[in-house]
Amino acid sequence: MSEKVTNVSLVGVGGQGILLTSDILARTAALAGLDVKKSEIHGMAQRGGSVISQVRFGEKVYSPIIPDGASNLLVAFERLEALRWRHLLAADGKVLINDMNMTPVTVSSGQQAAVTDLDDRLRTEYPSALYVDALTIAKEMGNTRTMNMVLAGALSTLTPFSAELWQQAMRERIAAKFIDLNLKAFEAGRARGAASAS
Repeated sequence: MSEKVTNVSLVGVGGQGILLTSDILARTAALAGLDVKKSEIHGMAQRGGSVISQVRFGEKVYSPIIPDGASNLLVAFERLEALRWRHLLAADGKVLINDMNMTPVTVSSGQQAAVTDLDDRLRTEYPSALYVDALTIAKEMGNTRTMNMVLAGALSTLTPFSAELWQQAMRERIAAKFIDLNLKAFEAGRARGAASAS
């Protein structure tokens, strides 16, 4: 087995379920028998502030910090955050973008101008990104709070781990009364990711 370490950066804004998603990814890798390290950076503590969580897994992982330009996978829970964290992605890295826009606090409060050419910039920076409209899929599932598990499902198609391992990790981290709905959202996201990959 190689010493290769896989680096995953999950970025978005507070309240989107990023930390739970990264916990489940880390647990999935651990269940697969790999060494795992995880780090988190919270921006503004209130909902709407930037959040980044990084997960590294492999036979042996020495540090939880992913250097700039070394993320094999960048998972953006919001389109503007995909642009903001572009510097994290490795040259041959893959990108999963939740196809939604959230107006940052800095823009809505007038401290910063809105990005007007976001579509063009995303196309330029990420010509082969996988886009998933996770919010719409979560609404179809009956609960918008499962948006993060829709993204986890799409992300699972970009990892070497089986759906069963992901589901086991979800069962360990999600309360029993919510697990069925979240598993359904995960499956919907996984189907969307698999369809895009083929």
